Amino acid sequence: MNKDLSHISHNNQPQMVDVSHKNTSKRTATAQTTILLPDAVKNVLLDGEIQSKKGPVFHTAIIAGVMAAKKTHELIPFCHPLSLENCQVSIETTSDKNIVVKCTCNIHSKTGVEMEALTGASVAALTVYDMCKALSHEIIISETRLLNKSGGKSDFSSP
Repeated sequence: MNKDLSHISHNNQPQMVDVSHKNTSKRTATAQTTILLPDAVKNVLLDGEIQSKKGPVFHTAIIAGVMAAKKTHELIPFCHPLSLENCQVSIETTSDKNIVVKCTCNIHSKTGVEMEALTGASVAALTVYDMCKALSHEIIISETRLLNKSGGKSDFSSP
């Protein structure tokens, strides 16, 4: 078996990771996506929200992020279907009026929830873009990254 890539079999074929031998433990992961806004979008920020013809942007993006995290296994091959116990998406504006989306997922399972957190943060950011693109196509979704994970074989915290 290829020890570097868990989704590649010993005969170099794609595969789902077998977690049947693992113990169930509490797994938590938080991911973050940063969105850089052009002035045309920054100018409509009011009280930490953007109202659009499609509705409240951040509220809609939060719902989209949770929905996406719950469907990660339908989007990414070999992700195990998980029944998330908790998924929280938050959207905050920075002092320079850019946006930080965070998604935290929790579960008691044999596999982690990093991909669910990353998917939730990403889709929430894409929803912001979709709802604000009428104002400007210069919105930049600049970075999506795992901030931390706990449970399972190892913990991780980004520097």
